[in-house]
Amino acid sequence: MEIYNIKNLSFTYPNQDKKALNEINLTVNEGEFVCIMGKSGCGKTTLLRLLKTALAPNGEICGSIYFMGNPISECDNYTEAQKIGFVMQNIEAQLVTDKVWHELSFGLENLGVPTGKIRARVAEMASFFGIGEWFYKDVCDLSGGQKQILNLASIMVMQPSVLILDEPTSQLDPISAMEFLKTLERINKELGTTIIITEHRTEEIFSICDRVIAMDNGMILADERKEKLPDKLSGTEFNKFLPTGARIYEKLSNEKNYPITVRDA
Repeated sequence: MEIYNIKNLSFTYPNQDKKALNEINLTVNEGEFVCIMGKSGCGKTTLLRLLKTALAPNGEICGSIYFMGNPISECDNYTEAQKIGFVMQNIEAQLVTDKVWHELSFGLENLGVPTGKIRARVAEMASFFGIGEWFYKDVCDLSGGQKQILNLASIMVMQPSVLILDEPTSQLDPISAMEFLKTLERINKELGTTIIITEHRTEEIFSICDRVIAMDNGMILADERKEKLPDKLSGTEFNKFLPTGARIYEKLSNEKNYPITVRDA
């Protein structure tokens, strides 16, 4: 089943002549783990925000976006809040309560979920994310990595169909970032949640995603399974986004089948 079907999507910000997005055509299927990469200003964040109308920027939109078979413009606020999860770069921007347990239940309370179901879902997610030890802590006492995990858990407790993340590890140290990405892998594999992410830590994300989309100047340059992407980007300026093993392999060998993980390299 298609989660998103994007057709001929273009977007221009107010008072700008250059298009931020130019004729984007993209399909994301249920259960996929998709990584979007490209240099700053290529249109990654704009594209992600258009996938959730509550966060869509102001500007001129051409083309269409379908969410689960229906135009996203026809998606009501309740369905969008429940089915489309979004994690931002700014960790503090999504934290709205003072206690960890209240942060986990806040979204469900706003959706009008009965108290009994809220308690059951919160307990389930607390166990899944391993946050039982700081369940009753003040949010302000958590580390950056813990806060981002809390952001993620507070979204997953609403059982979304798709999870969209805009460089979620940009403010995290390497260890916290690795733990966060491994948690995303568990969510995708164990819960079947579709994941769309922009991430600059390509070394780590390449090993866990299914597809990689390369963007530049508001356009999609490549949309491939991760194993085939190095063949497309080899010899281009986007070679720097490839894992270290693939870049070394390119220098030493004329053959294809680039290694993606460190073990393969």
